[in-house]
Amino acid sequence: VACIRQRKAVVSTQSTGVDNKVNVTADAMAGVMGPTAKRIFGEVLGVNTEHLIRCTPLPDFGGSHPDPNLVYAAELVETMRSGHYAFGVAFDGDGDRNMILGNNGFFVSPSDSLAVIAANHHCIPYFTGKKLCGVGRSLPTSGAVDQVTKDLGITVYETPTGWKYFGSLMDADMIALCGEESFGTGSNHIREKDGIWAALAWLSIIASKQQTVEEIVTAHWRQFGRHYYSRHDYEGLTSEQGTLVMNQVKSYTCPGSTLPDMGDSKTASCVNFSYCDPVTGDQAANQGIVFTSDKGSRVIFRLSGTGSTGATIRIYLEYYTRSELSRNVREILQPLVAFALSVSDIAAITSRGEPTVIT
Repeated sequence: VACIRQRKAVVSTQSTGVDNKVNVTADAMAGVMGPTAKRIFGEVLGVNTEHLIRCTPLPDFGGSHPDPNLVYAAELVETMRSGHYAFGVAFDGDGDRNMILGNNGFFVSPSDSLAVIAANHHCIPYFTGKKLCGVGRSLPTSGAVDQVTKDLGITVYETPTGWKYFGSLMDADMIALCGEESFGTGSNHIREKDGIWAALAWLSIIASKQQTVEEIVTAHWRQFGRHYYSRHDYEGLTSEQGTLVMNQVKSYTCPGSTLPDMGDSKTASCVNFSYCDPVTGDQAANQGIVFTSDKGSRVIFRLSGTGSTGATIRIYLEYYTRSELSRNVREILQPLVAFALSVSDIAAITSRGEPTVIT
C-alpha cells in the first residue's frame, strides 16, 4: 500500500485534471477487478469514482465480452479519444490481463508495454534494490523486449504460449518480468499475470519520467526501434481446415524448401518452434510455425483448439524497423499479410475472405 500511495503524487483527484496531474480512468469490464479498482484507484489514489467504468461484477459481464482489447473495450477507447484522460486501463474478467491507453486513445501494444516496463524497471518501486535478472516472453509476443534485454545485458527467454512456462523460470530466479501478446504482463511477485500491477507499474514510470504515455512510447521507439504488430484470428474453423492450413505452412520447414520473399525482405528461415525448459528439461514441440526475414520481421502461425467449438488459426505479424516510426500499422504490415495468405492458402482452405478478429 505504501508503494501504491507513492503514485498518488501523479494521479489527479479532480474531474478535469486541472491540477496538471494525470487524469486516470479504468474499465473493469464488469469483472472481478471492479472492487479492487475502486479500492486502489478510488480510495487509495483518489481517482473520482465517476472515472471508474463497469466496476460492479456481473455474472454475464453485462452482456459484453470481458477481453481488454481495442474491439471489446471500445467504450474505454472512445472515452480516451475524447482527450479528457491521460491514462486509461482495461482489465479482463478475472483481472489478470490489461490494456494500456494514453491521451487521445494512444494504444500501447502488449509487446511494447512489456518492453517499456523492462527498459524503465528502475522507475518501479518493486524493483528498487533488485536486479532485473531476466525477462520472459511467449513466442508470438514481438521481439521489442529483446532489444531492451540486449541493451541491459540480460537474457530474454522465448517460451511457448501459456503462463505456466514462466513459472519454473521465476522459481529459479532466471526472470523477474514476463509477458504475452494477449495482454498479460507480470513480475515474480506472484506466479501469474497481474493487470493491476501492470497499471501501477505504468503510473510509476509516468511519475518518474514526467512524460505522457505517448511520449514514453515514442521515445522508446527512437532508442530501440519499432515492432509493428498485429494478430489475425480465424475462428470457428473445422478441425480439418485448421490441420490443412498448418500442414500447408509446415511444408516450408522441410529441407530444401524454397522460401518466398517476405515483402521487401528475404525469408531467412522457417521453423517449427519447440521448447526445452532450461530448469526442468520438459519438452514442448509443435508450438508454432515461424517465418523470419533477414531484417528481423516475423510471421507466425498457431493452431488453437480442435474440440467441439471448432479450431482457431492465429496469424501473428511483426515488422521491425529503426527508421519508419510513424507509419499506419495496417499499411506497413500489408506485405506481411499478403505473404501469410500466400504461404498458408488459408482463404481457399477455409473459404474465408478475411479474419474473424484483428487485434
